[in-house]
Amino acid sequence: MPRTLKAVRPGKILTAVGEPRRPEGSPPTAPFAKLVLVAHAEPLLRRLYPWAGMWELHFSRCTEIRHTWDIPYVGTLGDGRYYVEGPSRTSPRIAETDSAQAAVAMVVDRLPPHCGPAFVGNAEELAAYERSRDNR
Repeated sequence: MPRTLKAVRPGKILTAVGEPRRPEGSPPTAPFAKLVLVAHAEPLLRRLYPWAGMWELHFSRCTEIRHTWDIPYVGTLGDGRYYVEGPSRTSPRIAETDSAQAAVAMVVDRLPPHCGPAFVGNAEELAAYERSRDNR
């Protein structure tokens, strides 16, 4: 039986009042909060494991560290705009946009086939599970 997670609640990144959890010493930003809420409204992204860092919103196909890096991510720019990059840090920037909805749509358009629900475990365990499934 595969170890999968059916859904991830936004509480991992958002507090109960809808504000982003703040990295130590950082003020919350309205564009980041909007991004998280828009991403959570997308059913395909809700099936994945969200994580945040450096005002970027990432999505993983597994729930534990080391996360997968095969899905583009969205970051906020200082002027309230968004950028989409990835799936890895060495990938070129895909686009910049004024709209959180457009940024999220770009991520959804680039999801790997059969993406989700998130696998309970880390990237290595997910890879081993996928290899065993492919060998059947």
